[in-house]
Amino acid sequence: MPHSPEEKKRAITRLRRIKGQAEALERAIEAGTDCAPLLQQIVAMRGATNGLMAEVMEGHLRETFGPANGAHGENGASPFDDDMEGIMRILRTYLK
Repeated sequence: MPHSPEEKKRAITRLRRIKGQAEALERAIEAGTDCAPLLQQIVAMRGATNGLMAEVMEGHLRETFGPANGAHGENGASPFDDDMEGIMRILRTYLK
């Protein structure tokens, strides 16, 4: 769950975008729009939903498995930060 005010704002913004896409899709279906544009809108919604899922998942993983002692290297980043970036890169690939 997003905890900081910035994380909550980003999540709400994404949700509102997804809601707008769903409403547009509903109107398009009611209007009898051809399949190709409908499929394109569905893919866009899936991408937005997967983006939200990745963002929430990253926050959860950082909170759950983050370094307890807050140890950081010379440049301010911890080895955990580097590992987490790699993990999220892989997960985002699979969420596309």
